[in-house]
Amino acid sequence: MRVWVDLTNSPHVLVMRPLIAAMREDGHEVEVTARDFAQTLELCELLGVDHTPIGRHGAESRARNLVRRSGALARWARPRRFDVAMGHASNDVMVAAALLRIPSATAFDYEWATVQHQVNCRLARAVVVPEAIPPKRLARYGATGKLRRYAGLKEEYYLADFEPDRAVLGELGLDQREPLYVVRTPPALALYHRFENSLFGQVLERLRGSQAVVLPRTSEQRQQLRADGGFIVPEHVVDAPSLVAFADLVISAGGTMNREAVALGTPVFTTFEGRLGAVDEGLLRDGRLRRLEDAAQVTEVQRSKEGPDRVRRDPRELVRMLLSANR
Repeated sequence: MRVWVDLTNSPHVLVMRPLIAAMREDGHEVEVTARDFAQTLELCELLGVDHTPIGRHGAESRARNLVRRSGALARWARPRRFDVAMGHASNDVMVAAALLRIPSATAFDYEWATVQHQVNCRLARAVVVPEAIPPKRLARYGATGKLRRYAGLKEEYYLADFEPDRAVLGELGLDQREPLYVVRTPPALALYHRFENSLFGQVLERLRGSQAVVLPRTSEQRQQLRADGGFIVPEHVVDAPSLVAFADLVISAGGTMNREAVALGTPVFTTFEGRLGAVDEGLLRDGRLRRLEDAAQVTEVQRSKEGPDRVRRDPRELVRMLLSANR
């Protein structure tokens, strides 16, 4: 089968890497397109994912960006005659595949991205989601009859073959004898003064001067953090899963890194202030994820020497669900 995978954001590279490898091992021809956004292209290079860069995240409206990049993708894909197209919450590939009448599959694990899912669920033939998300939450997106539901966290699938590499510690000049904090910034550009989550700014102030690795999402955030000083801010993309595995604590305003920490047995606080999805609701309920309520909490956590046993799930299960769009 000729398979087209589109990557639009840096976490998608991590999610799709083992799936791409599994499909190729099983004899499928796989081609990958990637959007220039956040660290997506850098991660493709780091992880050895062959890809064709197409489009970038622009400052224009979402609708205009969607039209522009979807058109570029369709022009690229037309002569290649794919049997199936797929992406992790990529609207661009769903629209391009629909224009070319290519069966498509989408996957995601956060159900409240309403505008995004109104597009990808309606255009896709297969919608791959965690069992934790109640089907009734997805019915309004047109996903009824298309759902393929998997057990556990997506991170338990794509990290199944992962073993942490200590090289990242040397790369960043980290002292293994000292506590290590890993912080993932929120999408907003301003981290302090104009940032809507004031608690996150307090966390940064609390950790300033400690062994805190802050992973910015944008070049503007990187510049701001370096100008303020007191943090370890990588210049380029690093092996973040290994960093998370060795950390004493992770604090993240996003979702994927939180769940990576859960999957790898690292204590983690969330500072996410949007509407919680069912996956994180369940993790909070089970105590595997904690909501940060006071910045002082971040220096009060001690990591247990005996972490929980890791759950490793077969990524081919996700492959099977995604490829079902062609049947």
